[in-house]
Amino acid sequence: MSHQPDWITTPLTPALLRGHLDLERTPHGLLPHRLPGRARRQIPDQQLAVVEAQPSGVRLVFRTRATAVELDTLPTKRVYEGFPPPADGVYDLLVDGRLAAQATVAGGNVRLITDMVTQRAELREGPAGTARFTGLPARDKDVEIWLPHTEITELIALRTDAPVEPAPDRGRRVWLHHGSSISHGSNAEHPTGTWPALAAAGGGVELVNLGFGGSALLDPFTARAMRDTPADLISVKLGINIVNADAMRLRAFGPAVHGFLDTLREGHPHTPLLVVSPILCPIHEDTPGPTAPDPADGTPRFKAAGDPAERAFGKLTLAVIRAELARIVAERSADDPHLHHLDGRELYGERDHAELPLPDALHPGPEAHRRIGENFARLVFGTGGAFAAGAPASEEHLPTIQQIRRGD
Repeated sequence: MSHQPDWITTPLTPALLRGHLDLERTPHGLLPHRLPGRARRQIPDQQLAVVEAQPSGVRLVFRTRATAVELDTLPTKRVYEGFPPPADGVYDLLVDGRLAAQATVAGGNVRLITDMVTQRAELREGPAGTARFTGLPARDKDVEIWLPHTEITELIALRTDAPVEPAPDRGRRVWLHHGSSISHGSNAEHPTGTWPALAAAGGGVELVNLGFGGSALLDPFTARAMRDTPADLISVKLGINIVNADAMRLRAFGPAVHGFLDTLREGHPHTPLLVVSPILCPIHEDTPGPTAPDPADGTPRFKAAGDPAERAFGKLTLAVIRAELARIVAERSADDPHLHHLDGRELYGERDHAELPLPDALHPGPEAHRRIGENFARLVFGTGGAFAAGAPASEEHLPTIQQIRRGD
């Protein structure tokens, strides 16, 4: 007969969670959000309402001698009608910063997308399940459980075979990042395999990932949420979703970028702030949006549906956006020495695309996520980079940063 652990159930509290901006109590437990309630009340569509609740970068962090851990959750999985369902989301367990085990939770709710363009969907309810981890080292250790980055995850119960306490503050800087589905982690295979998670590990920082699939649209409520979030380092990766949605023309884009950066500077006047332009995406380098589904071969793919001739009337392409972002940062940095710019093609450019092409013509695959994360860590966190170790941190929110690190 196998030995059954003497389980200890630890209440799920904010002190055990990192990477979120808000927690909602549901009939099942706790639902992490990556936008605060005030911002969520201003969300205009279901796309962002869903993706901000998908916990990319959100993790439980605690100290324990436990060798066995169970986490009960209720996932909500996204399935596109007419396509095979994706694999169950992965829970990554790290021991002292290293990936030690993975698990999945079967079942759960299913959000069936019946129209890829409008994101019209129906919800089919399902049962909760358990992510189980065993065989962990029997010593004091820091344990992190990174939640599936593309599954809404309601947290129900945490059980271990030894007591749990919040992990102590390790003094790492807090990196607040905003971007599109690429930053969210689309096509990454597991939550610590997204490029921001890989870059954060390489830079030795605490990640707060506000990468929102399809929704990096310079929304003022996102800027205000970032303004009010304590951080030592801030980056914004802008452009691809503006083209995807055909949301702006050049006349509106420049002022919107200025407004977004002005709002960030209201709360973080001296924090290192990096503006990153889009990575290479051949379908939209010189062809405007909107982006349209292109399921010709039976797999989800995308194509550019705009007309290159419309660039003359201010329609945006990635090439136009890169030039505009470079211009804006160059002008603003004359009065803002903590403002920096990075051409996204330095993270993923022509050579990278030749070796690791975008599998759906829009999003990087797992190996490309690793390439982008490694390049970001080298260029931004490395010697001479905008976020290099030893660079002065922001001072305006230091007490609150300490509270976030402790989970207060």
